[in-house]
Amino acid sequence: MNKPFFRTLLVHFMRGLVLVVPSALTLYTILLALNFIDGMVGVRFPGVGLALLLVSITLFGYLGSTLLVRSVLDFAEGRITKLPFVSTLYSSFKELTSAFVGKKKKFDKPVLVIMNKEARLHKIGFVTQQDLKYMNLPGSIAVYLPQSYNFSGEVVILPREAVTPLNVPSTDIMKFLVSGGVTGPQAAEE
Repeated sequence: MNKPFFRTLLVHFMRGLVLVVPSALTLYTILLALNFIDGMVGVRFPGVGLALLLVSITLFGYLGSTLLVRSVLDFAEGRITKLPFVSTLYSSFKELTSAFVGKKKKFDKPVLVIMNKEARLHKIGFVTQQDLKYMNLPGSIAVYLPQSYNFSGEVVILPREAVTPLNVPSTDIMKFLVSGGVTGPQAAEE
């Protein structure tokens, strides 16, 4: 058989994988999410559950801005925050949600953190707390270090001088981190 022919065939196959796999996995993930949401609502037509969920959330958002509903929600929140275990869960979820979509966004200050000066080891993260005096740690800040290919990370406390602000949009930094350094502005240009 002809080796150049098989090499060319292999190159086209690999190029096809690069073109097909991301689209197929994205579509598959979206379909899984739609099926999950539709299953929660009890609807068999794909996407109706998601549409109902989006409309419901938007309706709650609208109602939550009215004075009557806002006062009822504030009353309920006041009671929830008094329950021992539920209070911890509720406040954690509320803070996490507002960190991404609220007025007090937290993941908007990307920084480069010196982890080991001698080895020139750095990590990229996001400043989440500028002042930790309340923890008796004056001059320290909190930095969240996301993990690649994962929706988890760790928070480290370190001196302010151990971080360097990055002049890059935080969405680009998050994509870079979550993709393991594969996705970024330079990768998009290629």
